[in-house]
Amino acid sequence: MTKSILFITSNRLGDAVLSTGLLDHILTTWPEAKVTIACGPLPSSLFAGYPALEEVIAFKKERYNRHWIKLWAKLVGRKWDVVVDLRNSVISRLIPAGQRFIYGGHIDPDLHKVKQNAKTMKLDYVPSPALWFTQVQRQKAATLVPDGGQVLGIGPTANWAGKIWPAERFIDLIQILTAPDGILPGARVAVFAAPGEEMQAMPVFNSVPQDLRIDVIAKGDPGTAAAALARCDLYIGHDSGLMHSAAAAGTPTIGLFGPSWPHLYGPWGELTTLVKTPESFDQLIAFDGYDPKTVGSLMTSLSVNDVAEAARDFWKTLLQKKQAGRR
Repeated sequence: MTKSILFITSNRLGDAVLSTGLLDHILTTWPEAKVTIACGPLPSSLFAGYPALEEVIAFKKERYNRHWIKLWAKLVGRKWDVVVDLRNSVISRLIPAGQRFIYGGHIDPDLHKVKQNAKTMKLDYVPSPALWFTQVQRQKAATLVPDGGQVLGIGPTANWAGKIWPAERFIDLIQILTAPDGILPGARVAVFAAPGEEMQAMPVFNSVPQDLRIDVIAKGDPGTAAAALARCDLYIGHDSGLMHSAAAAGTPTIGLFGPSWPHLYGPWGELTTLVKTPESFDQLIAFDGYDPKTVGSLMTSLSVNDVAEAARDFWKTLLQKKQAGRR
């Protein structure tokens, strides 16, 4: 018998990606299920290729919680076998359902978000995030990042200035990693950024030789960007939705952290690592005149050498794992 499952997830890109481990669990536990996914408009394209997908309902936040009322009106006429609600909404309590798994106060807020999600469904293991792409997304990604040698993906932007590592340091890092003695000698460089972040990304993009640079700046929706990230050999970027997408797509990923929480939002998976500033978030913002709206980069204590060394160690570990797997 086909199960009808409602999955309510985030309107934020990174959190939506981190919730996909539960979708993978659903896929393997109830392979016959049909899943309706309710989320914000931004991450909706990430779910287009999900094998058990029945429908994506993308809804925007509205004043006075009108978005929840509209969503309830769409859902209340059905009997759901399972409801998974990661937003702790009233919706999941007001529609007919056989089983309900609702994020709430019983979840330890200091756990990594992936672990919090697993606790929501009362799982005895932690399913890793995963992404599924449509044929159209794969084809567009192949156009953006064509075949032809190794590719270093770079994400030099973020939605808050405080989290942005200076562009000149990304430029220096790229030169080190793609040099003849680097871990990716002569690699092409794909620069990623979301719409509205072009000004942050262009200095890094323009620093790469024309025959080696790949423009993935504000190209397509997040699902297409994630499919393009899957074509990279290594991705380095800030704590962002792009970083989580790269990790979920199976691309070796290095996250750069400063004024954010690695214990909650570090990149998840065996092919991931992170590098962080010597100072914690609290230490970075502990100065007179701090204003999150006007502050510049709080990542300047993270040196190019720190990141380059971490990348070399990470790459060496990956190569060792590959060699061990061939034995």
